[in-house]
Amino acid sequence: MEKKKHWRRPPDTPLRDVLRVPEGERLDLAAYDASATPAGPAGKAAGLAATAALGPRLADLQERLYAASTAGDRRRLLLVLQGMDTSGKGGTVKHVIGLFNPSGCRIRAFKAPTPEEQNHPFLWRIMQALPKPGEIGIFDRSHYEDVLIARVRDLAPRSQLASRYGQINRFEKSLADDGVTVVKVFLHISYEEQRNRLLERLDNPEKHWKFNAGDIEERSVWPAYQEAYEIALERCTTDEAPWYLVPADRKWYRNWAVSKLLLEHLEALDPKYPPGDFDVAECQRRLLAT
Repeated sequence: MEKKKHWRRPPDTPLRDVLRVPEGERLDLAAYDASATPAGPAGKAAGLAATAALGPRLADLQERLYAASTAGDRRRLLLVLQGMDTSGKGGTVKHVIGLFNPSGCRIRAFKAPTPEEQNHPFLWRIMQALPKPGEIGIFDRSHYEDVLIARVRDLAPRSQLASRYGQINRFEKSLADDGVTVVKVFLHISYEEQRNRLLERLDNPEKHWKFNAGDIEERSVWPAYQEAYEIALERCTTDEAPWYLVPADRKWYRNWAVSKLLLEHLEALDPKYPPGDFDVAECQRRLLAT
């Protein structure tokens, strides 16, 4: 299959339509060029400038979303980041979420389940970390680990895994019904680029803390992970919670694309500042008299 085929869209198409994983189709990740820049700025310099330019509008919409919650608006946004090691989940949190006011963000990185978490259904720990009304939540990894590494490493019976996709879809629909806009992003990195980034970590002593020798072993099961992601993206892209496939070999494009996706979703929400429940003129008069 020809690379970039699925990213050919009219020039004015919203990015959320360009990068959305198609429903009802078999997904082949190898058909998507991880170094592509679909609908993106013309080069790194332009991309960095474009990302910075999105900052004020994103911050304004975030403030409106939070302000609306003070008047009972239950809406909030949840960004789910998934991808292979070094695909840039942490980098996205640093560069993209840095455009927001951190006090209105709820960030959670999911690691291996704790003993307490293992004593509960797999969605339990996710429910504890959901954003509250008015907030923007960010998941670095998520409930999808329970159908990804669990599938690759045979941590659960296949019959149990099969039922989890349906559980996830029902869970995400319940979130949407409760006012959560779910933005799920798969950061698509190539096998070669992952090697380069791991080598960069080894070459720089200041980045050794980021390196895990187990990452080398994980590369040996790369095809199994690609298949696990294909199945998860195929079965769990829905109208309520679609998946977006973001090429991640170019960090500048990754950051711009995720920022743009968030902007489009927040603009669609169009939160409003709530009106005051007091007499403005009377309050002005009283203050001037003090």
